[in-house]
Amino acid sequence: ELDYLGGALAEPKKPFVAVMGGAKVSGKIDVIENLLPKVDALLIGGGMAYTFFKVMGIEIGKSLLEDDRMVVAEDVLKRAEDVGVQIELPVDAVVAENLGNDVATSVVSRNGIPTDQEAADIGPSTASLFGEVIESAGTVIWNGPMGVFEMPPFDLGTQAVAEAIADGNSISIIGGGDSAAAIAQLGYADKVSHVSTGGGASLAMLEGRPFAAVEVLDDA
Repeated sequence: ELDYLGGALAEPKKPFVAVMGGAKVSGKIDVIENLLPKVDALLIGGGMAYTFFKVMGIEIGKSLLEDDRMVVAEDVLKRAEDVGVQIELPVDAVVAENLGNDVATSVVSRNGIPTDQEAADIGPSTASLFGEVIESAGTVIWNGPMGVFEMPPFDLGTQAVAEAIADGNSISIIGGGDSAAAIAQLGYADKVSHVSTGGGASLAMLEGRPFAAVEVLDDA
C-alpha cells in the first residue's frame, strides 16, 4: 500500500492520470486538490460530474447536484487550467426518468440532458474518450465509479473504465471502495498493479495526509 500509493504520488511514471468518480464532489475534493499539481490529466465521472456541469452552465435535469460545492468545483476547473492539467468531463450521459433495473434509458450529449431526467452513467463516447487517455498513461489512479454501477443498465461506464485500466500497460492503482468492488466483480483484480485495501486510510493518503499508524511507527 505504501509502496504503490506513496510511489505513485512521489514519483509517478508519466503521464500520470487520475480517474475520479462517485456520487459527491465533497467526498473527493481533498483528493482532487492534492492530485492537481501532480497529475497530467484528471478524468471526472460519476454523480460528482454534474456539479461541475452546473458551474459550466450546462442543464443537468434531475441529476445529482451539490449546490454548496459549486464554488469548489469552479475553483478546481480554474486551478486545472492554471497548472496546465488536462481535465476531462463526460461528453455524453445515460439518462432516465428514474433509477431502476428495468427503466427506459437513452444516451444524450452533455448539452442535451432533459430537464425531467437524471444522468446516471457516462455514455459510450465518454467511455471511449476516457479509455484513450487511460491507454496513454504511465500511471493511473482510479477512485470512484462512473455511474450507479451496482444497478444495470447504469454500470457500463464503470465497466469500460475498468476494462481500459486492466488492458493497459500502466502502473494501475485502484483506490478501494466501489472501484475495488467493480474491479473484483469484473475479474480484473489480477490485471491491475494494486487494489487498495486501506479504506479511509488510503483515501487520506491520496488527500496528502499520512497513515496514522505509520506516523506512530516513524515516531517510535
